[in-house]
Amino acid sequence: RYPTLTIVIRIEAQPWATMLRHATDCYPRECCGIMLGTLSGDDDRLVTTALACRNAYEGDQSDRFELDPKDQLAAQRLAREQKLEVLGFFHSHPDCDSYFSATDLANSWPWYSNVVISIRNGALHEAKAFRANETQTESKEEILTWPQS
Repeated sequence: RYPTLTIVIRIEAQPWATMLRHATDCYPRECCGIMLGTLSGDDDRLVTTALACRNAYEGDQSDRFELDPKDQLAAQRLAREQKLEVLGFFHSHPDCDSYFSATDLANSWPWYSNVVISIRNGALHEAKAFRANETQTESKEEILTWPQS
């Protein structure tokens, strides 16, 4: 059974700026990246570092991404060095809403947060966060907060 806890993920200003800049710079292609930070309480997550990664998908990147394994290893190394946790991943949906697609679900890692940033006409439209269950058969939307400018 999927946990019933309300999961909160908060993103600090600097990592949010990194995520948004990467999403708009990659538009109209999907961006991707890794979020590092801390866990507290009942699984509340605070993103203190965002790493913009290369989209290694070799096909049409307008609706697909693949994290470069080298970027994943570098993120794990950095997390260990800074005594942080890999909290999850982010990617953009160019000219689409923020939702966790069937492809996102199938390629997700259970228990990690997944922030989906909707970029429409090159600008932020919305952002939402999701987490897949252990069998990757369903996802739950998380409460997501980021600095509003």
